[in-house]
Amino acid sequence: MTAVSIKSKSISKVAQKDIVELREKISAFKKGQIPEERFKAYRLARGVYGQRQLGVQMVRIKIPYGKLTADQLVRIADLSQEYTNGNLHATTRQNIQLHYIKLDDSPELWGKLEEVGITTRESCGNTVRNITASALAGIDPDEPFDVAPYAEAVFQYFLRNPVCQEMGRKIKMAFSSSEKDSAFTYFHDFGFIPKIRQKDGKEERGFKVVVGGGLGAQSFIAPTAYEFLPEEEIIPFIEAGLRVFDRYGERERRYKARLKYLIEEKKGIGLEKFLELVNEERKALSHQTYTVKLVEEQIPNLPEITELPEVKIADEKKYQHWLQTNVFEQKQKGYYAIRLKLLLGNLSAEKARELADIVRSYVANDIRMTVTQGIILKYVRKELLPYLFYRLNHLEFAEPGADSIADITACPGTDTCNLAVTNSTDISVELEKVIREDFEHLIADSNISIKISGCMNSCGQHMAANIGLHGSSIKYQEKVIPALQLVLGGGVDPYGKGFIAEKVIKLPSKKIPLALRFILNDYEDNSEEGEYFNTYFLRVGKRYFYNLLKPLADLEKLSASDYIDWGNTEDFIPEIGTGECAGVSFDMVSTILQDAEEKLYYAREALAENYYSGAIYHAYSTFVVAAKGLLLSKDVNCNTHKGIISDFNTHFYEGGEVTLPLDFETLVLQINKNEPEEVFAKAYLEQAEDFYSMVIHYRREQAEGREIEVADKLVLSNYYKA
Repeated sequence: MTAVSIKSKSISKVAQKDIVELREKISAFKKGQIPEERFKAYRLARGVYGQRQLGVQMVRIKIPYGKLTADQLVRIADLSQEYTNGNLHATTRQNIQLHYIKLDDSPELWGKLEEVGITTRESCGNTVRNITASALAGIDPDEPFDVAPYAEAVFQYFLRNPVCQEMGRKIKMAFSSSEKDSAFTYFHDFGFIPKIRQKDGKEERGFKVVVGGGLGAQSFIAPTAYEFLPEEEIIPFIEAGLRVFDRYGERERRYKARLKYLIEEKKGIGLEKFLELVNEERKALSHQTYTVKLVEEQIPNLPEITELPEVKIADEKKYQHWLQTNVFEQKQKGYYAIRLKLLLGNLSAEKARELADIVRSYVANDIRMTVTQGIILKYVRKELLPYLFYRLNHLEFAEPGADSIADITACPGTDTCNLAVTNSTDISVELEKVIREDFEHLIADSNISIKISGCMNSCGQHMAANIGLHGSSIKYQEKVIPALQLVLGGGVDPYGKGFIAEKVIKLPSKKIPLALRFILNDYEDNSEEGEYFNTYFLRVGKRYFYNLLKPLADLEKLSASDYIDWGNTEDFIPEIGTGECAGVSFDMVSTILQDAEEKLYYAREALAENYYSGAIYHAYSTFVVAAKGLLLSKDVNCNTHKGIISDFNTHFYEGGEVTLPLDFETLVLQINKNEPEEVFAKAYLEQAEDFYSMVIHYRREQAEGREIEVADKLVLSNYYKA
């Protein structure tokens, strides 16, 4: 592939600017002009994530609601071979990741993705992450309407939006196609389930809205904010919610910096107060309502097939099993969808290109990545099913049991991730063998899911599985044993109710296949006819399963192999690095004030483009960041934006150290008292400029007689946030 021209007409001007800026930042970082932690925050928001292996990066490609065309898939495949090892890794957030990328290659790789309409912007970092949705959206027999256009609109609206570039933590959103909640909205920061109601004799579209869910070490089921919110209010609600999160959300204690903790009833502000604050922000929004452009649902243009290929099915039993578990009829009668099972979510470049050829030749050019690390092909004619099975089986994508107990979700674990404690991938393969060898009948006859994460952070979504596992370790005598924490009872039941799994027992990793046999044999022997796994788990209780599995935790009966993790040959040694979203950081006050100056630049730029809401928000950030710089120079702890605003009032304005036209809180919070119009944008930006100039002048006076240009005030913080 030839080198990409950043000036290519196929790349938007804003993307061109992004890519040039990434090149410049990489150069400045290598020259020592940007501190490492600051550069890390920058590149993460551009999808460039450090790996466990030194000197290489993972690049995460943002694929809203999992939708790809054949040409886009081929481009990703080509880039995987040009820049790395030729492997495409599907994630639980419908992204594709490429590993082992050189940092210097990331701008050009990004440019080549932009040529086919794909971005890496905000796929990592403290941003609005990829907008996920049910992969069945548009074809789901149970859906009230297609949610894909709404997911696309949310993606477009918040991409590069100033409100969500440097929040205290990431935000994850999901749209489910129906009340069965196949997108797992219940554990998202914002979740949307489509509904239709009758109003004045007409059908009105809207969504049930849930907020503040989350997985990880402490998991929360998202409470319901609205049983029905009209479709045109979805984006304004999200924007106002993000503004509240940005201002009131935790920033210092990273483990408390998610939206779920902000709206927690006991220790946070609570859902009711959160919604009150959201309503207060509505006046400041550029859109009080936002209409999503819809197109009439219709059958897409499908490839013309002049001659039906003839094939001979070598394994009729496998074919019938595949039809039963991997194929279903769409809501469009006469058309079928096919679920493809990707082992460990991996897809080689060669197979990706052949899959793209199948798509171009026989089905709709609308590939959907799934939240279970698979793929769905749409609009398949019934007469083509034998031939497509033949082709997909050749690619090893036709294994029966996609999205079943035999299709285990697993993050990369210690293969590439800094935070991982134990291997996720090899144990996943072992457990799939257990299912196919001993419990094949459960593949079609159960709703049991198995998910594995390399650590408690739940990238493999183990807390949303009926049977979940996350990496851990057990110290025994002088050695450390690779272990997995077993959790049971998570996931979504057949009626759409979400469950968070409960911790049951920690076991040596090599005992997990036997533990799975214990659990499934017990379930089959003792559950009632047709009883859902979670119902059985709740009925007998976690103590029952603890006692069932306790013999496997006997450390006195371990063999030498138990000290070796799956996929390894030597004794286990925990090697947990610093996660790319965390880490101790140190910053000079002068560097923080440079951040404020950068916000001013962005504000002026937005104003020049008549982007008034953007100019206002960047000006707001200027106030907050500059105030934080002075507070930290006096060793005042800075936690939330709201706290910074209040503390600056106390320590600087009320004490008479600075003179302002208004008290600082009133001055800054004009942002949510005014509509985002030109007059206010210009006035507010001018006030931010005056404030920044005052801060710089104050800082210079503060430095008099103290060689501060040589020995700047060092701020040491667990989590620097602006």
